[in-house]
Amino acid sequence: MSSRYHGNNSETDWQLIQHLLNYCLRYKVLVTASLILLLPASISGTIQPLLIGQAISFILGEETWLFLQQISLAQGLNILAIILTLTIIIQLIFVSVQGFLVQKLGQQITADIRNDLFNHVLSLGINFFDSTPVGKLITRLTSDVEALGDVFSTGAIGVISDLFSILIIAITMFSLQWQLGLILILMMLPVTAIIIYFQQKYRQSNYKARDELSGLNAQLQENLVGIGVVQLFRREKFNSELFRVNNLEYVKALDKTIFYDSAISGTLEWISLVAIAVVLFLGGRFVLAGNLDFGTLSSFILYAQRLFNPLRQLAEKFTAIQAGLTAIERITNLLNEKVEILDPEGEIKKLPTLQVNSSQRGEIRFENVWFAYKPNQYILKNLNFTIKPGEKVALVGPTGAGKSSIIRLLCRLYDVNKGQILVDGINIKYLPQAELRKHIGVILQDGFLFAGDIKSNITLGERYSFEEIEASAKSTNIHKFIAELPQGYNTQLRERGANISGGQKQLLAFARAAIRNPKILVLDEATASLDVGTEALIQLALEKLLAKRTGIIIAHRLSTIRNVNRIFVLKTGELVESGTHRELLQKDGIYASLYKLQMLGT
Repeated sequence: MSSRYHGNNSETDWQLIQHLLNYCLRYKVLVTASLILLLPASISGTIQPLLIGQAISFILGEETWLFLQQISLAQGLNILAIILTLTIIIQLIFVSVQGFLVQKLGQQITADIRNDLFNHVLSLGINFFDSTPVGKLITRLTSDVEALGDVFSTGAIGVISDLFSILIIAITMFSLQWQLGLILILMMLPVTAIIIYFQQKYRQSNYKARDELSGLNAQLQENLVGIGVVQLFRREKFNSELFRVNNLEYVKALDKTIFYDSAISGTLEWISLVAIAVVLFLGGRFVLAGNLDFGTLSSFILYAQRLFNPLRQLAEKFTAIQAGLTAIERITNLLNEKVEILDPEGEIKKLPTLQVNSSQRGEIRFENVWFAYKPNQYILKNLNFTIKPGEKVALVGPTGAGKSSIIRLLCRLYDVNKGQILVDGINIKYLPQAELRKHIGVILQDGFLFAGDIKSNITLGERYSFEEIEASAKSTNIHKFIAELPQGYNTQLRERGANISGGQKQLLAFARAAIRNPKILVLDEATASLDVGTEALIQLALEKLLAKRTGIIIAHRLSTIRNVNRIFVLKTGELVESGTHRELLQKDGIYASLYKLQMLGT
């Protein structure tokens, strides 16, 4: 087997096939039944040329099977015709059933791979998505998985059937006339070598074509998501030209795969015709010399065709299998992506979880925390602070100071490089992610909404009664808006909540946090997208939401954080100032400068 042409490791084709075999083992009954059905289907197909050859010999008065020699010509031909019909019916039945089972097996394995791939992608760290275009991931989940499904739909198990048919035909030909049989078998050796060469070339071209397709999908996804910017800045023609160039590269790569696929078919057609010509020439000489019956020669001509038919089908299947191996290679690369954020294992899971009734509800400590998105390029440097239970703290500082990075680390979307983060005295690495995030409510500037009804966008798949949903909406002052909608809480939202305003989306995000009753509430520019009227409406809800909870507020508008307990001022990943609004103004430092600049702008 050839080794992989691309990728970070050096798995062979056989190792890639083993990944598929692991999925096949989940359906042992289907696999076993499909393999068993190969035997009668192959044998019945192999008998047919023998029957035709015997019929010709019987008509010409040549040597035939013993039972035919004891009956009349009409009876013998009728018996042979009945047996031939039976073999055709048996072959049709077994091939049809086996084809259905293989298709069913393929669909189930494809579904399993798609589920495993989707679950794995959802478990990968945010860092992976920062460097991987969404369009390329979509290609893995759709096009690559479908290519893998084609391996089964074209009959991967059929490869075994073709090999089995070739073996039975070869044995039968040797038993009839070993010289002609040997010639045909020897002719298959160069054919096999040519097929292997073209298949390797096909594999390389197919990998390139799939890479180009991934790029096309990524570009398409980017333009559709950013359609507003594309149209506002009149980028339609420019982006269309970029897409046209990429599309042309994809077509070129695809043309190469078509060429190598066609080359295989053309080579097989030519050599199969040569094989038949050789059989006619040499077989004719044997017939004239009296060493071979004409009926046996007829059988050989049919076997010559049938010998290359499985090889032709094998080549076609190998084309699909090579495309499938390319797909499984790309899928395996994704499945092998390391899950960076892991839950604790073994005894660590037995450590106490967050204590709901503890007097330390929502204490947060950063101890000597260092963090970098890229090696040695630290965003946060030796960060130390403690936020007391129930305390409201604001994070301020210029862009790139590390405010959002603190939130991502607290929620454990990333792990610290050095130091530790503790919530209620427990290192967050020792807590299951679900347990940690259950106690932290995060409201972002852009409240992402899923396609579906309002109710499901508040619960997000968790079980809450309608009374709890309604109570959370009332506490965040959005109940009135929802009640005025035609279907109320069952009103369907379009993708990303396109049929409601930005302010209404944000209010729903507040209700989503309120229903979960978290210990810690994080507001990351949560009111930045609200108009003055909506912001005033939600301010009272925010005060209720923050009551008896630890609060972390990131805000560029410093006028909105005057009443917090403390303000942390960050600069280039370091905590440079800390205190109340009044204390920091008196220090006349960075915070005072930022505040004065904002006041001048109002």
